[in-house]
Amino acid sequence: MDIKGKVILITGASMGIGLAAVRKFAEGGAKLALLARSADVLERLADELNGQGVEAIAVPADLLVAEEIDRAIEQTYKHFGRIDILINNAGQAAAGTIADVNPDHFRQIMELNVFSPLLVMQKVIPIMRKQGGGIIMNISSMVTKMRIPALAAYASTKCALNMLSDTARIELAPDNIRVISVFPRLTATDFHTNSLGSQEPRQRQRINPSVPIDTAEHVANKIYIAAINEPDEQYMDI
Repeated sequence: MDIKGKVILITGASMGIGLAAVRKFAEGGAKLALLARSADVLERLADELNGQGVEAIAVPADLLVAEEIDRAIEQTYKHFGRIDILINNAGQAAAGTIADVNPDHFRQIMELNVFSPLLVMQKVIPIMRKQGGGIIMNISSMVTKMRIPALAAYASTKCALNMLSDTARIELAPDNIRVISVFPRLTATDFHTNSLGSQEPRQRQRINPSVPIDTAEHVANKIYIAAINEPDEQYMDI
């Protein structure tokens, strides 16, 4: 897809990969709807982008609240009249072995990493059908291709997201809606620092020189490339 002039809705837009993606798509001439919980941060970012000639709006919402998701999508559609690309980026990790992972933490990240993207997709799909197509990008993780002790809870939520994406890709193809799964590796953001439970897995990865650590900007560039080329899956080394 040609990015210039397209309307991009990015969840988790206030920090990390989401923020880097906002800036990358802004460089490409996109129009942006910024979704996260931090209203003040989003407003400042939208003001900054508009000052640079990039059309952007802040649509603060808690993705754990269905009514707030509905309001944010409706606000985006009312402002722009379309949504060309949805980037489901918001998420959280939870660390803990199978023997001791906190079930409440597991439920919390399942809600945010699986049910919230599903609800956003369900709200955006009718819009994309009406306009004749679009792209849905779900940010997964390379942990779904690995077996890392103490990260099973997080990996399983992303595996569930992968299956939603794989199935939606088939279901939505007749509507010209392309579904892309993106697989970041370990990324230099506060994501793992903000995870629920023990930080031990993050500490182990930090001292292991064989584990690639990407910048948020590198991941955002791969997301941007995927939006242009529209592969089924986008990896960091391709």
